[in-house]
Amino acid sequence: MRKPLFLRIVEAVIANDVYFQQRRDATGRQGLSSLQKCTAAMRVLAYGTSVDAHDEYLRISKTVTGDALMKFVEGVISCFSQQYLRKPNDNDLARLLHVGEERGFPGMIGSIDCMHWEWKNCPNAWAGQFAGRSGKPTIILEVVASYELWI
Repeated sequence: MRKPLFLRIVEAVIANDVYFQQRRDATGRQGLSSLQKCTAAMRVLAYGTSVDAHDEYLRISKTVTGDALMKFVEGVISCFSQQYLRKPNDNDLARLLHVGEERGFPGMIGSIDCMHWEWKNCPNAWAGQFAGRSGKPTIILEVVASYELWI
């Protein structure tokens, strides 16, 4: 992930929840930074690891990582769901249908594509469940894409 995108997500999550704002604890010491909490949450999501896998690397306990993960996911949903996770409205559908018709695909809103990707960091306990024909763990990515992604 590129740094500007990561920082945009972090800034939105910080503005949404005071949990991610750096504060002093009861003894007066600086608490964990928002970058540490968001990095821990994103690493758990990206690598599929457990919450206690990052305690030495980021100096965060599994409790804080678990809390940060839950609050991070809730924050991303509340900050970005209106823009990225919404159903298309009538104007969106009309525009997509018009462009599809212009390109020779009448009645098409978007296209669906599926593919198997090798899951390098699949937890050992799940490897058997996700084994593909190659014997290696894979995940299936399903994407609905429209022409707007190329603009």
